[in-house]
Amino acid sequence: MRIPLFPLHTVLFPGGVLPLKIFEQRYVDMAKRCLAEDTPFGVCLITRGDEVSGAGREEAEFANVGTLARIVRWDMPQLGILHVMTSGATRFIVESHAIEPSGLVVGDVRTLAAEPTVALQPSHTPLVRLLELIASRVGPGNFPDDGAWGDASWVGYRLADFLPLPLSIKQSMLEINDAGVRLSVLQKFLSEQGVL
Repeated sequence: MRIPLFPLHTVLFPGGVLPLKIFEQRYVDMAKRCLAEDTPFGVCLITRGDEVSGAGREEAEFANVGTLARIVRWDMPQLGILHVMTSGATRFIVESHAIEPSGLVVGDVRTLAAEPTVALQPSHTPLVRLLELIASRVGPGNFPDDGAWGDASWVGYRLADFLPLPLSIKQSMLEINDAGVRLSVLQKFLSEQGVL
């Protein structure tokens, strides 16, 4: 399917929330179209370049694995600035992309199957406790409210989302297709850092 892409210096995970302040006309128009047609756009991590385009700036390069984002709330506090809250849906792979005259990137993408629900292993209990602590600190408005605390995939995505990890590590967590492997990698990293 062909979707508009929003390259950003962030990684959106399935089930995650991402607030955006949109002011570039190409993205304001994109958001209006997505709202009117009830369609998603794609969020991809910028690997080189800037979020904001302009004269003399190169077009940003971005990762080819991203996440569909659906706008769940929006507000326009002043003319030309759109605040949206998005929710992460399915992961996708960008197979090709083009740049429209407006500067908007559109991509032909293939969605990836959702990970199956897998029960957490007892060895991952410390990760759940850490995630519960994170959830209490960030507050309900900033943490997904559809918690699947017993699902290894959901817990792994939330930890990768909220931990202050380098963006390249977050992207690798998005690209891993095995919830158990994701949790094991996170657990090893957190143990090495003295967090667990």
